[in-house]
Amino acid sequence: QVQLVESGGGSVQAGGSLRLSCTISENIDRKYPRAWFRQAPGKEREGVAVIDTDGSTNYANSVKGRFTISQDNAENTLYLQMNSLKSEDTAMYYCATRRRVWIGSRWTSASEYTYWGQGTQVTVSS
Repeated sequence: QVQLVESGGGSVQAGGSLRLSCTISENIDRKYPRAWFRQAPGKEREGVAVIDTDGSTNYANSVKGRFTISQDNAENTLYLQMNSLKSEDTAMYYCATRRRVWIGSRWTSASEYTYWGQGTQVTVSS
């Protein structure tokens, strides 16, 4: 059974930082793309950042320069370091993956991913 478990969310003031973690069960190979998405109330789920099969990364324009995606291969854990947080970053954050390599420009499409975590809430107050 595939499991993704997010943690690290919370409440923070604007300008602050948080680091999200996503522990991925061992039966999902590290070669598959892994991404962070977020969804604010009343809005569609949007791609935040991705690590593709070759380790390359991509980010939503709204978070470039502020967020960093990384992974610890030994622990099979995905991270999202979020700095200079803004009120518009408030959302439920999800990690996602699938069992197909190379996602490329399709990384922002939620339908490309098969497995999702339950989400962790991030609230940024101004």
